[in-house]
Amino acid sequence: MKGVYGGTFRLFERVAIENHGHQFDYVDLNNLTEVEAKIKENTRLIWIESPTNPLLELVDIKRICAFAKNKNILTCVDNTFATAWNQKPLELGADIVMLSTSKYIGGHSDLIGGAVITHRSDLANRLDFLKTTLGAIASPFDAYLALRGLKTLALRMSAQCANALEIANFLQFHPKIEQVYYPGLPTHPHYAICQAQMRAGGAVVTIKLKGDLEDTKKFLSKLRYFVLAESLGGVESMVNHSATMSHGSMTKEEREAIGIYDTVLRLSVGIEDIRDLLADLEQALE
Repeated sequence: MKGVYGGTFRLFERVAIENHGHQFDYVDLNNLTEVEAKIKENTRLIWIESPTNPLLELVDIKRICAFAKNKNILTCVDNTFATAWNQKPLELGADIVMLSTSKYIGGHSDLIGGAVITHRSDLANRLDFLKTTLGAIASPFDAYLALRGLKTLALRMSAQCANALEIANFLQFHPKIEQVYYPGLPTHPHYAICQAQMRAGGAVVTIKLKGDLEDTKKFLSKLRYFVLAESLGGVESMVNHSATMSHGSMTKEEREAIGIYDTVLRLSVGIEDIRDLLADLEQALE
């Protein structure tokens, strides 16, 4: 799909294509006419990321999965941003769900891991074989940290999503902000999809500042509660400059083609007191 995470784009373009000869087309998955036009005899998988990183675009998962099943094509959903607390892709028809446990599952920015989930035994057996053969497994301690994090996932996500909505509402009318991207706002183009398949709008708010790169750097340097970091999903609030961090491996042309400009920032909202977070953003924008 268009607008996939920079790390996914790098994996597809620099590893899967260059080393394994795989083929990829990037399309708007909400436009089934466009998807249909790109389907080939050798199409095996539709990769879905919803919400996307960092522009928080949504895909109607139930619709695209039903389309894929009619074509006998597998679907995989990157559910990192939503987590199973906020969105349940398997119930919406997906064959496979993957996510980074480093983010919201762990929730404390102290583990590295991932998970692949399926309700199909044939796929589970193949994945288990690959896991065992290739050694793609978490360390015992990382597994422990993921299990520990799951115990508080619902509490953390509820608090973080509530804080994110408050921040989105605050920033959408700020004179220094050109655009706010947040699926929980009625002004978001995919708000109806959010209401249908998600419990909340998520814990990430992406903004586009007015000005240029220097204005963006100045804003970042003034933040006190939001830590400059490429990761997300921890209990602490973080800010990411997508152009130079998460999507730094893409060319300027590739980035701007999907809307990631020098003034775009991704806010991973934590569980701090919302008054502190709003005050921090306000003073940094002054």
